[in-house]
Amino acid sequence: MHFKQLTAVPILLALAACNPQTTSSTASWVSAMNNRAPTETTIYVCHAFGCQLKYGYRFTKADLAKLKRILRAGSKNPQAERKAIGNAVAWFEKRVGPIIGSDKDKGGLDMKNAGVPGQMDCIDEASNTTSLISFAQKHGFLKYHKVQSPVARGYFLDGRYPHATAVILDTENNERYAVDSWIYDNGVFPKIKPLKDWMAETPSRG
Repeated sequence: MHFKQLTAVPILLALAACNPQTTSSTASWVSAMNNRAPTETTIYVCHAFGCQLKYGYRFTKADLAKLKRILRAGSKNPQAERKAIGNAVAWFEKRVGPIIGSDKDKGGLDMKNAGVPGQMDCIDEASNTTSLISFAQKHGFLKYHKVQSPVARGYFLDGRYPHATAVILDTENNERYAVDSWIYDNGVFPKIKPLKDWMAETPSRG
């Protein structure tokens, strides 16, 4: 395993150990990644595995209008908004990809690319998805969901490779959902499913 990837493992193990304690605050996650929370105009994109590299992407007026349109398409009900959130994640990955080289990012466990600029592990993906949802929430684009801190599953000892995901809370029924973009290549609609089901999955690719 590449050295830079090893730096993310203790974080994943700690998250896996305390996953039932997920909270709405993402501050501790941002701090652990040595990252920056999104501002009114900028999202800090993690890449190179374990959030080793960060790129500050400043939204244009057109970007902001596009994100708003994507998410407003889900205003009918929570299920529609989850689909809209998935579309927003896929759109943002495609938007940023050519700039930082993540348009070539491969989904799933891909250790040989650890430390390569533009390639992303689950830490990067969970961070970026969380940042995007936080950004959308900050701008009032979400009607039925709130961002939560990422969680992880797997301990090695239980036969599962540690794996993290972004999380959203459905404010209508108080159920949490995983938003997992790591398992697919860049720009592909992420897996969105109840967090309890995501937690129960065995394969690392889930």
